Amino acid sequence: MAAKKPVRAAAKIDQVPWSGIRPAPVVLITGPETFLADRASSVLRDLLVGEDPALEVHDLEADQYAPGLLATLASPSLFGEPRLVRVTNVEKCTDAFITETISYLGAPADDVTLVLRHGGGVRGKKLLDTIRSGVGGGVEVQCDELKRETDRIDFVSAEFRAARRKIAPSAVRTLVAAFADDLAELAAACRQLLADEAEEITDKVVDKYYGGRVETNAFKVADIALAGRSAPAIVELRHALSTGEAPVPIVAAFASKIRTMAKVSAFRGPSGQAASALGMAPWQVQRAQRDVAGWSEAGLANAITSIAEADTAVKGGSRDAHYALEVMVRTIARRGESR
Repeated sequence: MAAKKPVRAAAKIDQVPWSGIRPAPVVLITGPETFLADRASSVLRDLLVGEDPALEVHDLEADQYAPGLLATLASPSLFGEPRLVRVTNVEKCTDAFITETISYLGAPADDVTLVLRHGGGVRGKKLLDTIRSGVGGGVEVQCDELKRETDRIDFVSAEFRAARRKIAPSAVRTLVAAFADDLAELAAACRQLLADEAEEITDKVVDKYYGGRVETNAFKVADIALAGRSAPAIVELRHALSTGEAPVPIVAAFASKIRTMAKVSAFRGPSGQAASALGMAPWQVQRAQRDVAGWSEAGLANAITSIAEADTAVKGGSRDAHYALEVMVRTIARRGESR
């Protein structure tokens, strides 16, 4: 008889979805969905600021942890302000971080909320098990990927319900189909519709904004090009154009990507600081850092020039706007080295 696999003991703390996050001495945010984890962290910060606007926020990276730092940040404040200590990259944490955090859990500081973001993997398991056993009085926020279409439909419906706005069920499905590969872009589309449209969101409204994206979209073309896949990017571009995608939004998508990459590449400091300094979400910084890896300053400059030329062409400056788009795509795919 085959031996049974060991079963992990049930957690003794509350385990809630990202939307159920609430203050606690220790908040463990787990799961691979970065966007939902960032959203949950932001919601928690807003809740704490609502309780006391004097909240102090400190960001740490567990893989670059300096011994003694947690104790320093959690020590009593001169003026008694509450503190929020947010720690990322716990899945890559140092041994010192594990040891000191487990010690901290034995007697969490008053007026301190410690948020630990663990993206997955076995690193830090001892720390996670300690939290889940109930030591420290924590809560676990689970941010699993929304892989099923029904999960994304529920997400969109919840976004509009939270804003007390109506959206037709068929419009929800169309929106989900248009942004099937990126939850962050789906959420951004919801925000844009909520901000720009005063009435109920219908199929016609969604089509006005995102027509042609169901089969392909501008950001998908940009992502393929940024991955260095020139030929597939050209194929995707031609498919996008043939299915109704307008040239101007395509250029805008590339401009948005390259602009963010340029900002991130010019910043010197940890990603947590970059997000705050550049006014961007942490997931945006992390994605831009991945995209810009291997690019030179000259390559970024050439890419920006190529995008500017394509922008002029698609707005009437050229008789062959589609050719200008293909030149832009090839330039990006070659990291700006084609000029």
